[in-house]
Amino acid sequence: MTGDMGLLAQFLRARRAAADPQVHGLPGGERRTPGLRREEVAMLAGVSTDYYIRLEQGRDRRPSPQVVDALAGALALGEDAAAHLRTLAGPVPPRKARGRREYAHASLVRLMDDWHTNPALIFDRRLNQLAANPLGEALFDWMGEETNLVTAVFLNPAARTFYRDWPQIAENCTAALRAGAGADPDDPATIALIGELSLKSPDFAQLWARHDVRNKVAETKRFRHHLVGDLELDYQSLTVNSSPGQQLVVYQAAPASPAADALALLGSHRLGTTTDSVKEHRP
Repeated sequence: MTGDMGLLAQFLRARRAAADPQVHGLPGGERRTPGLRREEVAMLAGVSTDYYIRLEQGRDRRPSPQVVDALAGALALGEDAAAHLRTLAGPVPPRKARGRREYAHASLVRLMDDWHTNPALIFDRRLNQLAANPLGEALFDWMGEETNLVTAVFLNPAARTFYRDWPQIAENCTAALRAGAGADPDDPATIALIGELSLKSPDFAQLWARHDVRNKVAETKRFRHHLVGDLELDYQSLTVNSSPGQQLVVYQAAPASPAADALALLGSHRLGTTTDSVKEHRP
């Protein structure tokens, strides 16, 4: 459940261990344990050490919004991580309907089909690819029949060639998955996905244990595509308001750049091999 204090306790412990004492002017250097000490977090948040220990042990079940905001500041959490902390500490929401298939909206699929120079894909909160326009499908053809991006990144060896900065991509995907999972941590499909990846990929298990939380927003990515070589593309991740939890990811190359030429070549290759429009994935 969203308000599960076990998850809150795990998150606090992980983020305390990852915190940088010097951000708050505290001595860094050699410490017996990494990050902040419990008493330092308590001092920075203006609560007693005993109370903070109870939170980390899951013995206090509902910190106030003021305490949650103070803890976010003490741990120097970013906006996404602070929102995740508020979700974990908040009241339990009504249980969502589960087991329903999720689809990309038909009007959005038609819009994507008109974009001939921009790869575009739609993902749900578990980073399942729900749809892709022809250029998006061509760019990510290395995924084969796999439709979950996180699974492909960690379990498909081709990902480490396709992503020229694979370690950073792996971190970002894991953090984005945790951000999406925070809305419904008890979702059976999410639990199964995390369990499978934790068993099959030590890299994922290590990153998941860090409790990093970060939504996809905007970034430049460096790819190496098996057909057109190296590309450097900017992307924007846009929230689909009509389908909460879904994101539209759109890539673009700088005008008159080698990446733009590579995308044009990739598009011509795609058109030469298929007449398909937007490909939808039905989970």
